[in-house]
Amino acid sequence: MSKIMLPIMAFLLVMGSSLYAQGVNWRSWENGLDEAKSTNKMIMMDVIRDNCRFCIKMDENVFANEKMAAYIEKNFIPVKVNLSHRELPMGLKVEMTPTFFFFTADQKMIKKIIGSWNQRDFYEFTDKIIANNRPKDEK
Repeated sequence: MSKIMLPIMAFLLVMGSSLYAQGVNWRSWENGLDEAKSTNKMIMMDVIRDNCRFCIKMDENVFANEKMAAYIEKNFIPVKVNLSHRELPMGLKVEMTPTFFFFTADQKMIKKIIGSWNQRDFYEFTDKIIANNRPKDEK
């Protein structure tokens, strides 16, 4: 193998493996709603816009973390709606991005959270939502 091929192959290996470690597996509203109905999980909707620096910060610092991604995937159906490309479902409105909506599987709103958060604070918010919305027989 030539001397130039080895660094190229190493770069491609690193880049390829990072594609599989992307954090949260976001769904569209339609797919997320179908999945929530079939699993009876709550929906966590992340509402963003293109070039929103706080949205990008959340993606990089919270949702890209594999432990946080696993926690979110275990407890919610994660949905992302980009207002630069589509309107919000159900006539929802936001004042700023990011905004997070939490719904039951049958589309009843549980909570709305506005702003960008660090991992610890976002975990605490979502943990309270989970605890307060657990079926009574699981509490």
